[in-house]
Amino acid sequence: MSQTQTPLEAGQPVPDFTLPSSTGADIKLSDYRGKHVVLYFYPKDNTPTCTQESCDFRDFNGQFRKHNTEVIGISPDDLKAHGKFIAKYDLPFPLLSDADHAVCELYGVWTLKKLYGREYMGVERSTFLIDAEGNLVKAWRKVKIKNHIADVLEAVQAL
Repeated sequence: MSQTQTPLEAGQPVPDFTLPSSTGADIKLSDYRGKHVVLYFYPKDNTPTCTQESCDFRDFNGQFRKHNTEVIGISPDDLKAHGKFIAKYDLPFPLLSDADHAVCELYGVWTLKKLYGREYMGVERSTFLIDAEGNLVKAWRKVKIKNHIADVLEAVQAL
């Protein structure tokens, strides 16, 4: 995403994409039309906060499914790392590999980050709720994990 492009706003159609998936097949976002989608972007498999977030989505996956909603995770990690992450934590939803961060850029989550005074480009933890027609319902950016899943589930239940 270029610096001049405006971020996605509620009510707008979200960009479609196709990425390799932990399921072994490519996943195209538009294949989920007719269902709501919780699309969450996270920095790295098997790191403490990313693990907590993914396990929280796992623990509430049944609640999301009751509301015709599928959960999909995206990070720059490769499919091998995703496979190990899914197996270790029994994640019931696909993880997509955005190795060249093109989809992260498309959604505006590939950003300049700082850690211990060092600047680098990386994924800004973000979640997007997409309705059954492919429009953005709500975006959570710079996500803090505490109460995040409850906030997302509340938004899903309101659809």
